[in-house]
Amino acid sequence: MSDASYDRSHCSVAGTLAVVGEKWSLLVMREAFLGVRRFADLQQALGAPKAVLTDRLATLVQEGLLSREPYRVDGARQRHEYRLTEKGRDLYPTLVALMQWGDRYLADGPVPLALEHAGCGAPVRVALVCGDGHEVPGPRDVRARPRETAPNPGG
Repeated sequence: MSDASYDRSHCSVAGTLAVVGEKWSLLVMREAFLGVRRFADLQQALGAPKAVLTDRLATLVQEGLLSREPYRVDGARQRHEYRLTEKGRDLYPTLVALMQWGDRYLADGPVPLALEHAGCGAPVRVALVCGDGHEVPGPRDVRARPRETAPNPGG
């Protein structure tokens, strides 16, 4: 199978964008990574319309990136907070990569948020690394090839 015959309709990028490719979804995930869990706090941090935020949270829960957990403050009715799942936490490098790109190409002056390793204080960055540990500078250093598929036993 040649590279030219690769079926791009089964693209992981397109599938990912179908789940989180809308602005408010990524911003909700950003806030979740920053520790914001409750609806009112998310709405305040984002300024999102209530209906939009409700819809995005429902989608992120349905897709398994967030879980909806009950909590109750003394004297108040039960409410829900939104916690990152393993699937949601696995999206973190993607958000950091988007942030790095924005810091590099869109920031007018100092960047709004710096990420530091909690263990040592060094700046955090996303890097593309091969399985042998070599940093890969860019797309010219990557060869894309279709994965082998198992034969169809029915035909």
